[in-house]
Amino acid sequence: DGLASCPGIVCEYLSGAPFSAYQETMYFSRFLQWKWLERQPVTKNTFRHYRVLGKGGFGEVCACQVRATGKMYACKKLEKKRVKKRKGEAMALNEKRILEKVNSNFVVSLAYAYETKDALCLVLTIMNGGDLKFHIYNMGNSGFDEQRAIFYAAEICCGLEDLHRERIVYRDLKPENILLDDRGHIRISDLGLAVQIPEGETIRGRVGTVGYMAPEVIQNESYTFSPDWWGLGCLIFEMIQGQSPFRRRKERVKREEVDRRVREDQEEYSDKFSEEAKDICRLLLAKDPKERLGCQGRGAVEVKQHPIFRNINFKRLEANMLDPPFIPDPRAVYCKDVLDIEQFSTVKGVNLDPTDDDFYHKFVTGSVSIPWQNEMIEMECFKEINVYETDGALCPDLDVNRPNPPPKRGFFYRLFRREASSALCGTRSRREPSVHLKSIPAVADVCH
Repeated sequence: DGLASCPGIVCEYLSGAPFSAYQETMYFSRFLQWKWLERQPVTKNTFRHYRVLGKGGFGEVCACQVRATGKMYACKKLEKKRVKKRKGEAMALNEKRILEKVNSNFVVSLAYAYETKDALCLVLTIMNGGDLKFHIYNMGNSGFDEQRAIFYAAEICCGLEDLHRERIVYRDLKPENILLDDRGHIRISDLGLAVQIPEGETIRGRVGTVGYMAPEVIQNESYTFSPDWWGLGCLIFEMIQGQSPFRRRKERVKREEVDRRVREDQEEYSDKFSEEAKDICRLLLAKDPKERLGCQGRGAVEVKQHPIFRNINFKRLEANMLDPPFIPDPRAVYCKDVLDIEQFSTVKGVNLDPTDDDFYHKFVTGSVSIPWQNEMIEMECFKEINVYETDGALCPDLDVNRPNPPPKRGFFYRLFRREASSALCGTRSRREPSVHLKSIPAVADVCH
């Protein structure tokens, strides 16, 4: 009981005199300036936009770069008319809110959400290494060697653990939703079918992809996180075998037949599988969720303790300290040729009106705190503001009795030059703006 109450006691103490003292320091002033920066408006002019990377359900995905910092991201565009025609508002808002909530090295992060005249835009972690479906089927022999498959399975297990900790069930685990970054690490993407389950409750919902849905999902039974461990079993099988356990690639077969196989048939193992690989697949692909690995009450801990992961140091893996078994070639493009990506047709018969504004207002919330702060650290922009006088005196921009210093031509110059240029020209401009640019405000201005 003493340990359980310790965090509350510490928080209560820190919220008193220590916090009051902190508010009087220059460090609190710096904090206010950072929060002011974080809340600056985000528009299409915040970014440079590059080539199309692929397509999502409601529009294309392209590479983009934050002008002020140089950080690269992927921009997933949801065309407003397409979302409205398919009544996809709830699904789009659900994905955005779940992405915002999850902070994991193994799930794509949402950094910004903004809108243009025609689209809602999610700015996400860029993953240049392609998806696992491409690597399984388009890089020579189908499938991976077992050690590579187990490394990816371990990272996916960590991603599922992070989602389940937030009581989020993913429900759409399949090779095309697992992306590689330029170092060869994976992240779970496309959280459109994910849902948060209230504490102590279960859900129903026959959603997912044919051939990957768990028996309890197909039969419309109630569940919590069991479908994700079934999905991991399907994924490990497919990575090793080079074929899904219940549906052959490009096989023409009715959905009902695939669902019957999932419910009734036992998967078959070739000599590509070691005994340990067979064992973990059988445990994860148990038809009854009560007998399935990961569903016995300890979740990811049960899966991580399987002997097949004996050589994975999960603490080091979670700290991004293990070397992946495959490193993508930075000169290669691990996807279809952009010309082969199916073009979206024009949406007809749909008009946007003021009733849609409430949805847009909920969706378009600018930058997301933790990814934005990570960007500032990674791109070293924090060095330009995280400066303090060595003799104990306040820096000029923190001292309300000293004039604000002229702006340096660094991060903040680039940030406000962009805004001034777009405000003046209505578009981005390569020329220097013809007006005086304000620097980041002093603490007195921020507090105002």
